[in-house]
Amino acid sequence: MRSFVTASIAIAIAAAAFVGPAAQAEQYKDYTPQKGAWSIQAIEVDPNHIDDYLTGIRKSLIVGFDLIKKRGMIDDYWVMTRMGYVKDSPTVLIGVHYPSLATLEPDKARDEALNKEVFAVFSKEMGEKAVKGYETYRKFIDDALYNVVDFAK
Repeated sequence: MRSFVTASIAIAIAAAAFVGPAAQAEQYKDYTPQKGAWSIQAIEVDPNHIDDYLTGIRKSLIVGFDLIKKRGMIDDYWVMTRMGYVKDSPTVLIGVHYPSLATLEPDKARDEALNKEVFAVFSKEMGEKAVKGYETYRKFIDDALYNVVDFAK
């Protein structure tokens, strides 16, 4: 047993000598982070309710996205659906691009004006009706901000 452990250690040391030191990537030399960020939500929707979910978010979420896009707070958004189903994995991804993280800072006047504009097009009652039943077939898996990087050529 001792010779096996000794041989394993010798092989590991020899392999490390051939590999050499690990290369370190340097920000702004090897890659450059881009301004802004993508907010990506990963949602598991029961496969029998994907159409219901997409219809609901089209009437609610997309209306809001279009309004904040017109105001320049976001510059892009998308919705993706998975082809196939794996339990406890996302079936719907929703991405929203903020050109500047400053737009995520609270701004009472802007936020209240935006809410007023959204509710003029899509009332709270309409919103509640659109999402009715979501809790029975939707589960949030992840909600995070991601930064895009460009790699040096």
